[in-house]
Amino acid sequence: MNSNTNAKQLVKERYGIIAGQTKEQNLSSCCGATSGCCGGDVHNIMTDEYSDISGYVPEADLGLGCGLPTEFAQVKEGDTVIDLGSGAGNDVFVARRLVGEIGRVIGIDFTEQMIERAKANAEKLNYRNVQFRLGDIEDMPVTANIADVVISNCVLNLVPNKHKAFSEIYRVIKPGGHFSISDIVLEGEIPTKWKELAELYAGCISGAIQKGSYLEIIGEAGFANVKIQRDKTIHIPDELLAEYLSEEEILEYKNSKTRIASVTVCADKPAKDARSCCEPGNNCC
Repeated sequence: MNSNTNAKQLVKERYGIIAGQTKEQNLSSCCGATSGCCGGDVHNIMTDEYSDISGYVPEADLGLGCGLPTEFAQVKEGDTVIDLGSGAGNDVFVARRLVGEIGRVIGIDFTEQMIERAKANAEKLNYRNVQFRLGDIEDMPVTANIADVVISNCVLNLVPNKHKAFSEIYRVIKPGGHFSISDIVLEGEIPTKWKELAELYAGCISGAIQKGSYLEIIGEAGFANVKIQRDKTIHIPDELLAEYLSEEEILEYKNSKTRIASVTVCADKPAKDARSCCEPGNNCC
């Protein structure tokens, strides 16, 4: 990736293609896009099963997640929930079941095709307390202090400026609110050539950062009580490794201490922000 703009454009193009396909097509074609785009089922090895979760809408599940954030998010009836990178609406519709008729759920996605598909799904289901907005996670189209809970599923690894993303999450959460986010992180270094492959960026691997850095960014944004709710190792099949690495490089990777993990992380926005930068008249936050 030469720049943040190029990275975003890549993701927008790739997920625009994904938006036009079914879950079955996405899991049978690499990265959920056209056949042969990167030679293996990158998303398939990360996806969790939703079928037994109340509120699940199969038509909205494109098989792109790496966790089940709604299962850990402690969403209550009447809450306002924001889902970042809402896709075709999968986690939005699950969260809707939790907030009930008196709550609401806002999905944000910067791919036009995803927003169109999500709105069509909501219209078909006659859901009136969900809303889908086109926008960038680094500059969300919502006012401050609006959400009781923010959720996201395997999306923030695709955001180039994670500091800005978590600052925005902090801005939109009400004082005393919280987030629960599933994402891909690393422990140890992935092979250098993976970082150079655009398709693995869009497939969530080369866009991931170190687990420790990820948690530090959350703390720097002002959140408290940062906890890992779930930590699952992602095992990459040999046939997928062979698409990118030589036999010698595969052996080196397997013998290294590198670990690709799906984590679900939660943190609270303090009821009162004690940071001096947020005193009245100071705009640093």
